[in-house]
Amino acid sequence: MLFNSMAYGIFLPIVFTVYWLIPNKYRWVLLLISSYYFYMSWNPKYIVLIFGTTFISYVAGRLMEKCDSRAHKKAVLVTALVICLGVLGVFKYFNFFTDTFVAAMSRFAIQLHPVTLKLVLPVGISFYTFQTIGYMVDVYRGKVKAEKNLGIYATFISFFPQLVAGPIERTGNLLPQMTSEKKFDYREASYGLKLMAWGFFKKLVLADGLAVFVDAAYREMERTTGLDWLVVFFFFQIQVYCDFSGYSDIAIGTARLFDIKLMKNFNSPFFSTSVREMWARWHISLGTWFRDYVYIPLGGSRCSKLRRDFNLITTFLLSGLWHGAKWNCVIWGGLNGLVQVLEERIFGKERKKGRLAGFISWLGVMIYWGPSAVLMRTDSFADTLYVFKKFFLYDLRHPSQFKQTAIDINKPDGIYCFIFVAVLMIFDYFSQKFDVIEWISKKKVYIRWAVYVVFIWIILAFMQPVKTTEFVYFQF
Repeated sequence: MLFNSMAYGIFLPIVFTVYWLIPNKYRWVLLLISSYYFYMSWNPKYIVLIFGTTFISYVAGRLMEKCDSRAHKKAVLVTALVICLGVLGVFKYFNFFTDTFVAAMSRFAIQLHPVTLKLVLPVGISFYTFQTIGYMVDVYRGKVKAEKNLGIYATFISFFPQLVAGPIERTGNLLPQMTSEKKFDYREASYGLKLMAWGFFKKLVLADGLAVFVDAAYREMERTTGLDWLVVFFFFQIQVYCDFSGYSDIAIGTARLFDIKLMKNFNSPFFSTSVREMWARWHISLGTWFRDYVYIPLGGSRCSKLRRDFNLITTFLLSGLWHGAKWNCVIWGGLNGLVQVLEERIFGKERKKGRLAGFISWLGVMIYWGPSAVLMRTDSFADTLYVFKKFFLYDLRHPSQFKQTAIDINKPDGIYCFIFVAVLMIFDYFSQKFDVIEWISKKKVYIRWAVYVVFIWIILAFMQPVKTTEFVYFQF
């Protein structure tokens, strides 16, 4: 069940209404039933996976609290981690690793037949697996108490707004909210609806609109010219950002309807002046997860510079692998870690201040960020090299190539995309200074309602007239 589907448009109001009509002590039960129904709408069989992972991590948490020695506690944690990561590995990485092994053996003239599994990647498996891992590690470290009620814990893991694409929530933030006393607050619910509307604008108008041009370019790479690739680099990054941050806005807004607050997942990333800052603003829940459960356990920054660089690059290699079971994603992740190492070595931790220095730094980030994402969008390194070849070898002496391109950014849809991207950038710029939605909400009634009506009209008028599209991060 997608957020941008008619089914969700029926499902959410029903759950919302019943939630506020029943006593507080039963609300977590409703959320659990609703969340499992929500997940089963994709593939009922895979409910076994989420329940199995939930049960194993629940039992592990309970056992760790009863262990009388740290060694026993660690043994329980490692066993549970192996099982949970094993499930993720089989469904997401088995074919990738077997194909890689067979290819490596062929280099030594050893011919093997790859064993592949015809498995559909369960939607959201990376997200809820990481959330269970975070819970178990937090219990092991003594940061949180193990939850005694399996049902309440299952609600925390499966909470439907953030189940399939995050934010990857922390135990200390979300778990207590499953049972805390709540009273309906009109302002909270109103804010949630407005945030959802902004998320739908990002997804239905911008992400899906830009995808038309991006998909056309990659579908017919031989016809896409060098200058067009420059636009595609820009469009693809905005598409992914609007698609994923749009999902996050809808998820966070939906949770607000139930008086539940999820963590912020994006913070105006396209105004970053370093790649390190970009990653601190982009997919914040994943970035902080890798920081706390991978980077710091490896030694973090409390070690030699060389070891710190190793820790950072290793963390981003794993982050790249999380984003996709292909070598392009691994290379992309490692490249992001390497660039951050080089940034610190060349410029130091503190950047020069001033408008000109800030602009140059920002421009450098954008020049890197757009083209580097080609690794994520292409299926093989050969395709990546082909795209860059087309981009760098464009012949300006033959303007007739403009007529041979696979995309036409001059048609009205392309012009509207640029206009809506400008609206997005203005919103994000001011979001760094204050809450734009709250600011609009405090304007006079005829002003704010004029904004709401125009905004809804834009969504209805410019959403892509195609079948409902999935969110990009569902594949992760």
